Amino acid sequence: MLSTHERELKEGKIGVIPTDTLYGVVASSRVIDAVDKIYRVRNRATDKPCIVLISDTADLSEFGIELNDYQKSILEKAWPGAVSVIFPVTSGAWEHVHRGQNSIAFRVPEDESLRKCLSQTGPLIAPSANKEGEKPAQTIEEAKTYFGDTVDFYCDGGVQDAEPSAIIKFAGDSVDVIRGKFDL
Repeated sequence: MLSTHERELKEGKIGVIPTDTLYGVVASSRVIDAVDKIYRVRNRATDKPCIVLISDTADLSEFGIELNDYQKSILEKAWPGAVSVIFPVTSGAWEHVHRGQNSIAFRVPEDESLRKCLSQTGPLIAPSANKEGEKPAQTIEEAKTYFGDTVDFYCDGGVQDAEPSAIIKFAGDSVDVIRGKFDL
C-alpha cells in the first residue's frame, strides 16, 4: 500500500525528505513537470543534471543502462551507500533528467525505508534541499525557509548533516572519483 507521500510523488508532486546523506528536494524522474518544478524552486542551472535515487541496480535498466561484470563488481561495493555513480544516458526520453549532458548520476541509498519508498515511487531526482549556491538545509525548518509553500510536502527526519555523496564515473576498467572519497 502506498503512503500518502509516495502517492503524491507518483502524481507529480515534489517534497523535501531526508536521504541518508542530506535533505533532498525530490520528484519522480518520470514526471517532466515535477522535474522542471524542482529546477525552478531551487533556482538550479537548467543544464545541470540532478542525482537520481533508485531502489536497486535493476532500476538502471529503465534508463537503458546495461552493466558489465566490472561495473557490477564495483556497484556491489558502493551500493547501497553514499556513492553516486555517473552513467551515460543518451535516450531522448530522459533528456528532462540528463539536461542535454547525456549522463546521469545514480545512487542506491543505505536507508532501507527510503529504498522501500523508491521501490514504490520509482526513481526520484534528489538534489540537496537548498537554493543554488546556498548551504544545504540541515533541518526541516531550514528547508522551509528556502522553499516555503513552493514544495508540496516536508518529511522531518531530524538534523541531517552528513557529507554529500561521493561521485564516481567509470572510465574503461577503472573508476574516476569526481567528488569525495571512494576506496575500491
